Amino acid sequence: MKVLVVGANGQIGKHLVRFIQGSDSMEARAMIRKQEQASFFEGLGAETAVVDLEDDVDVIEKAAEGVDTVVFTAGSGGNTGKDKTLMIDLDGAVKTIEAAKTAGVKRFVMISSFDTTRRAIQEANENFSPYVVAKHYADEWLKATDLDYTIIHPGLLTNDEGTGMVNAAPEVNRDEVPREDIARTILASLENDKSIGKEFQVVKGATAIKDAIDPMK
Repeated sequence: MKVLVVGANGQIGKHLVRFIQGSDSMEARAMIRKQEQASFFEGLGAETAVVDLEDDVDVIEKAAEGVDTVVFTAGSGGNTGKDKTLMIDLDGAVKTIEAAKTAGVKRFVMISSFDTTRRAIQEANENFSPYVVAKHYADEWLKATDLDYTIIHPGLLTNDEGTGMVNAAPEVNRDEVPREDIARTILASLENDKSIGKEFQVVKGATAIKDAIDPMK
């Protein structure tokens, strides 16, 4: 399975590419924004594609040609304004979904926000609500397609070393989760077709990731 990792230079993306390249059944194509970011991925033996998510759909489509799966891990970051949140977390995600469809890619994994319900939008503070709104509509757009989707809602992301253990379910209590364990959750989702058509929240926990993913029904 060849996997296009969108937002590969992010912290989750880097972990994911490393895990994919270490697997026996997958290979990664890292979609990055700048050529100078390529050396890390080339050192792992991964392909790279230099694409800006503010480019047109056809540019993203070219990066998706020949892959089996697209994983969207990109985000505008916490220090950008509402404009970048709109352009990356909403428009960039939707363009990537459309590019996957046009390129004939069937499988799509979205890394979303912990809670993207309408209630979460209403309860979010003024600074965070645009991000929740963007993620909400990107998720809804994906679910309205015929793609084999999985939507992962991580808890508060940390740079702690991953444990390989999580709590994953359609609804869990808010908690932290290492980025490394979210990357492992993505990998486990790609390896288990039971995750297709599912969305679930993930926080740190006491269940091995593969076991946490397996009962998603």
